[in-house]
Amino acid sequence: GNPYQPAIEALESHPEKKFYNVSNLGGAKYDTLPYSIRVLFESSVRNCDGFLVKETDAMNILDWKTKQNRVEVPFCPARVVLQDFTGIPAMVDFAAMREAVKNAGGDPVKVNPACPTDLTVDHSLQIDFSKCAIQNAPNPGGGEQKPLARLSPLKPPLRKPPPCRGHSGCRGSCGAGEAGRSSGPFSAQIENTPILCPFHLQPVPEPETVLKNQEMEFGRNRERLQFFKWSSKVFENISIIPPETGMAHQVNLEYLSRVVFDVKNFLHPDSVVGTDSHTTMVNGLGILGWGVGGIEAEAVMLGMPLTLTLPEVVGCELTGTVSPFATSIDIVLSVTKHLRQADVAGKFVEFFGSGVSQLSIADRTTIANMCPEYGAILSFFPVDNVTLRHLKHAGFDKAKLEVTEAYLKAVKLFRNDESSSTEPEYSQVVQVSLSSIIPYVSGPKRSQDRVAVNNMKSDFQACLNEKSGVKGFQIAAEKQNDVVPVQYEGNEYKLSHGCVVIAAVISCTNNCNPSVMLAAGLLAKKAVEAGLVVKPYIRTSLSPGSGMVTHYLSSSGVLPYLSKLGFEVVGYGCSTCVGNTAPLPEAIRNAIKQGDIIACGVLSGTKNFEGCLCDCVRANYLASPPLVVAYAIAGTVQIDLDTEPLGTGSNGKSIYLRDIWPTRQELHTVEEECVISSMFKELKEKMEKGNKRWNLLEAPESTLFPWDLKSTYIRCPSFFDKLAREAVPPQAVEKAHVLLFLGDSVTTDHISPAGSIARSSAAAKYLTSKGLTPREFNSYGARRGNDAVMTRGTFANIKLLNKFIGKPAPKTVHFPSGQTLDVFEAAELYQKEGIPVIILAGKKYGLGSSRDWAAKGPFLLGVKAVLAESYEKVHRSQLIGIGIAPLQFRPGENPTTLGLTGREQFSILFPPDLSPRMTLDIKTSTGKVFSVIALFENNMEITLYKNGGSLNFVARRFL
Repeated sequence: GNPYQPAIEALESHPEKKFYNVSNLGGAKYDTLPYSIRVLFESSVRNCDGFLVKETDAMNILDWKTKQNRVEVPFCPARVVLQDFTGIPAMVDFAAMREAVKNAGGDPVKVNPACPTDLTVDHSLQIDFSKCAIQNAPNPGGGEQKPLARLSPLKPPLRKPPPCRGHSGCRGSCGAGEAGRSSGPFSAQIENTPILCPFHLQPVPEPETVLKNQEMEFGRNRERLQFFKWSSKVFENISIIPPETGMAHQVNLEYLSRVVFDVKNFLHPDSVVGTDSHTTMVNGLGILGWGVGGIEAEAVMLGMPLTLTLPEVVGCELTGTVSPFATSIDIVLSVTKHLRQADVAGKFVEFFGSGVSQLSIADRTTIANMCPEYGAILSFFPVDNVTLRHLKHAGFDKAKLEVTEAYLKAVKLFRNDESSSTEPEYSQVVQVSLSSIIPYVSGPKRSQDRVAVNNMKSDFQACLNEKSGVKGFQIAAEKQNDVVPVQYEGNEYKLSHGCVVIAAVISCTNNCNPSVMLAAGLLAKKAVEAGLVVKPYIRTSLSPGSGMVTHYLSSSGVLPYLSKLGFEVVGYGCSTCVGNTAPLPEAIRNAIKQGDIIACGVLSGTKNFEGCLCDCVRANYLASPPLVVAYAIAGTVQIDLDTEPLGTGSNGKSIYLRDIWPTRQELHTVEEECVISSMFKELKEKMEKGNKRWNLLEAPESTLFPWDLKSTYIRCPSFFDKLAREAVPPQAVEKAHVLLFLGDSVTTDHISPAGSIARSSAAAKYLTSKGLTPREFNSYGARRGNDAVMTRGTFANIKLLNKFIGKPAPKTVHFPSGQTLDVFEAAELYQKEGIPVIILAGKKYGLGSSRDWAAKGPFLLGVKAVLAESYEKVHRSQLIGIGIAPLQFRPGENPTTLGLTGREQFSILFPPDLSPRMTLDIKTSTGKVFSVIALFENNMEITLYKNGGSLNFVARRFL
């Protein structure tokens, strides 16, 4: 039994509700704990069973002040959130585990998630169609024809808009007359622009663009969706959120978050781990949560606690007020800069100070969302009065709010704005003045490289001059002013360095913050009214995080203006941010390549790694949504937005950014009128009802999944092929060759791409051998349920820089034969020859989004160990979770200082008494011997490694 059962009490205001009163257990020590550590303490008390969670674990957490960074502690999250890119391999592994357990004599029905799990199908969306929902518009591309006329909102339209083509159920212009029009405070009608039937009245059909992209999504992903539906039928404790509902982190924030769990009248804090890198967003609601790999998520789903080193907690004190011209993304990037400089990697961050109460929940969740980019495990905002007001608008009923507030105050998890004198103690404090924040963008290759908007022009020029590297492009001085003429749709345009060819408004970091999306819409409105246009060759798109975003853009009357500039709603999903961008027009691609033009993409997402949007777009900038629209209008990033005009208006006058930038008062007015609680209610109804395509989708109901041997989407993986009841001790690695010799900042996108499958890649060759055409390849992310595709896609990124090759290419050298081959082909030869392989790397190996295939792929390629200078924390744990040893050079050492060429063979001996951070000796074929650190942080990680990874460890529990 639980030794802390005497601490169970009844909630004073609601006696039927019970809870562990952990504040009484801890006394004065508890009162000084950071709020995030109090959540860990409550979890350890409630789940204490003497086996997985011990009484000493709870006491170690209570003694956080002296035990931080010194002990490992278990944590049992209240729930798990999966998105489909990482969710499908997790569920495929569950299906394969059922089969393996049955083959080994166990009961497959017992293989179920023990922890409540929600899987959101949101990463499948690709932009096949864009800008096609505006019927009868003279310039669907955004501006190649005459400027648009504008009508006063008080005057009738010049002519009746035509019916929406193919939308028989529309209640907009074709069914409801004037009532179907947008009726927000900024709903001026535009000549020749039909009323878009969606989102103005409820219920209404989706626009043509969304419908076409939905149809393509269901068509190409039918096998995957049928597998998900089978999973929802046969596995207990799993729910599937169907496509076109919203992004995983957005759904988690708007729909799945409880703040306080109420399970059979027993209360405890909400907490979550998720396989989406944006899981940390929920910390803005006072819900402890962070991103993990699919491997760790599967272990939690099966009832195992996460094990983590009791973290340091950095207190981030916010003071001052925000500039009216700074958006939430500016706040995010400013906080990111300060926290990067403070070295918060592997730590919790917790916000306090007078500035916190001035931030809305939208601001907080936006800040919390970006914490993986500055290396923190999470960024936590304790629940306060601002949170409660948000929950009221989000649909929490009065009784639930009363219970939530009473419980959180009883266990001292509620932050009182007026009690600043009782702030918790922190490991260190970082101060950030909100008053000092000015607008920034990030790029052109890394999110941490911030550029003040007023310095953008000069910074880009400097990038052209710099040597090729993390920021430079090394363009010769005489080539920097090159202009390449190009014919497109009957008109001539001129491309030069800095030209914008992709502009994507993705409500990703911004999806929870109406102000920045509304700012983009209001800016578009003012731009259209001034006669500004977007060049038609620019690949513009608008991908809302959920229907709520589209709803408030529509009800505020700004959606038609975004559409007029080419920012048409393309669907609901990650799209551009994960590389699912439709190809640029052939003429534009050819011009860029022939002129060696540094073309640019501008997007409001979180990822701008080189080549992630398109192989010919080498510079990518992260910007707030209104700045994405502004740069699209300008057509170039080589512009000083303070002193140079965006373009010429219909009156012949120059239009500057300051002329069309919405004021904070305008934003506040629109936000108050359009972002209302009814939207959350409608969204919840939509999520619970699903959609027609999903509801009609047929799926099997058998206990074991009927694997289709011809399927190129779903395949039973080989992780359990050697499953035995007893674990085999780690084997020595003898005479291993180096598969890849990599440098610094190798990202998970370099290791396991999520975007389109290149026609010349090993994965493409495999799919072609199965009878598929390039149009049917889909993306790597969509095929994560097929280990044959994903193994071939490992290290297939065109920007992979392998020192053996000397230039970016997904190639390596097979040393026994001397051949230069695709990475998969070389690994396949090594495996046939019985030769193990390792990877050499520099600093920050595994940077970026959490991807389990960034560990699974190398494992199936035969990689036994990675030897790097440093690792991204989540990726390091993923390597252990699949059975790959993460080894680290000793401080001050690296391949260069040790004289390693990578052409040697390496031998590594793992002792039976392996311990955390043990020093191991490595011998090379040249006779050199050097020491490395085995980067296992705790005994649980060693146990997992000895079992061949967490999948086999968990499977053995059923045997």
